[in-house]
Amino acid sequence: MRHYPALMDKSADLALAFECADAADAITMARFRSVDLHVETKPDLTPVSDADRAVETRIRELILAARPGDAVLGEEFGSAGDSKRLWILDPIDGTKNFVRGVPVWATLITLSVADELTVAVVSAPAMRRRWWATKGQGAWTSDPDGTLRRLGVSAVATLSDAFLSFSGVGQWARVGRRTGFLSLTEAVWRTRAFGDFWSHLMVAEGAVDIACEPEVEYYDVASVALIVAEAGGRFSALDGDPRADQGSAVSTNALLHEPTLTLLSQRD
Repeated sequence: MRHYPALMDKSADLALAFECADAADAITMARFRSVDLHVETKPDLTPVSDADRAVETRIRELILAARPGDAVLGEEFGSAGDSKRLWILDPIDGTKNFVRGVPVWATLITLSVADELTVAVVSAPAMRRRWWATKGQGAWTSDPDGTLRRLGVSAVATLSDAFLSFSGVGQWARVGRRTGFLSLTEAVWRTRAFGDFWSHLMVAEGAVDIACEPEVEYYDVASVALIVAEAGGRFSALDGDPRADQGSAVSTNALLHEPTLTLLSQRD
């Protein structure tokens, strides 16, 4: 287990999230690029591996043991329990990368208390990276060499100087926002499709200025929403709603949020 005593002492819930992330890392790294990895297609045509299910099962066991009264919402096994304290789990965000041997994937663990995101951990063991935040305590990351850094967004103030990351192009047409998305790509300085959790976390790091996804689930973005906000950025849905359960995601350094939403509001 990784130990960050000064940070862990501030939050027992963060310590539990780290314990869950450590357990997830052990499972995912043992299965990553495994020749006997079993992959199925879910009804929504997205892949799920035996590793996804094993990770979520183990995290649920740890939460049940440590916080038996808490509720859990996970990608693979849905909702369990009824409590103001809700753990939101994405066992492997980036499963398509995982099953193809691409190291950009992560386990996302978030705690919501009375509908407010309070703890978030994103662990990407194949990248040897981890990011986390607690409400009001800032956002942090550990680099591959173990160095800890407090996260902070960029100070880029104009779209023409901005770096945009996204997950794909096809989804924007499906939601009738292809025109708006293309307008944004033409307005910024540089674009790259880093995708999934990584796009948003690079906004939190200040390496990227804007990240956007037109179709997401709560468990896809709950963690990154808190981390981006605690790094000084802004997270919202395409309509500006700051909640992470609205089905879309826009992360920015805050300075660029309104002009980004304005361009993305253009419909086909």
